[in-house]
Amino acid sequence: MSKLCSLKEAIAQNVHDGDCVYAAGFTHLIPFAAGHEIIRQGRKDLTLARATPDLIYDQMVAAGCAKKVIYSYIGNPGVGSLRIIRSALETGRLEFEEYSHFGMISRLQAGASGLPFMPMNQTAATDLERANPQYKRVTDPYSGREVVVVPALTPDVAIIHVQRCDERGNAHIWGILGEQKEAAFAAKRVILTAEEIVPEEIIRSDPNRTLIPEFVVSAVCHVPYCSHPSYTQGYYDRDNAFYLEWDKISETPESVQAWLQEWVYGVADRDEYWQKLGSETHQRLSVPPLYAAPVNYGEY
Repeated sequence: MSKLCSLKEAIAQNVHDGDCVYAAGFTHLIPFAAGHEIIRQGRKDLTLARATPDLIYDQMVAAGCAKKVIYSYIGNPGVGSLRIIRSALETGRLEFEEYSHFGMISRLQAGASGLPFMPMNQTAATDLERANPQYKRVTDPYSGREVVVVPALTPDVAIIHVQRCDERGNAHIWGILGEQKEAAFAAKRVILTAEEIVPEEIIRSDPNRTLIPEFVVSAVCHVPYCSHPSYTQGYYDRDNAFYLEWDKISETPESVQAWLQEWVYGVADRDEYWQKLGSETHQRLSVPPLYAAPVNYGEY
């Protein structure tokens, strides 16, 4: 059965005030378009979970969507702080839980496996244990030594961007992989956004790339250029200039709100946003044929 719908419909049906939202993706495949649609729909009191929040959560916090962030690294990659989130944390306006990268992924693995917690070997990051009471220690019943445990993370909804999927939600991902699979299996609902919707035969032609299966997917949305200013391997490059620009924009609340008014509230959807960026940006972010999508082996 087809699960195709618009991104607007998917957010309206699956993201509710007070939900825990996990926007997956590591360096690329970050679902910015979904974050912008959540802002447009005025969602409030969200818990935003993500291993590396990136600009997407800075923008959502600026728009008043969040009451809490759960993360394992926070910053504008290659530039500096996420100014908005940092200010909200320092002034106590935003609740938070901080983990190591391994701790965050272990939480998702526990959630995906249906387990209440996940054990980890002790690390040098003992300050996190003192700062975050969610870290516990238990005795390994086999060796008698202490191990660190973290609780399962089961988001209400995970939003995952992919290169391509079929109408039912069987999805191909390639390039740098993050926590997409773990987040999808841990979440109660899953929204897929995709650069391309392709026939089932193409997905079946290369099953090794099918990281997300249809049976965990709630909605499928065709959203080309969803990841900008992040990138999607094989489709468009990272907009490094915008990451530098956001550092300047986020210096004042006034410039942030002006940007949101123009680029989020002021456009209807991702297509209008992409067109507004203009042909010069399109050309700058285009990728050479060498990085095109993998061959459909079913054709041979």
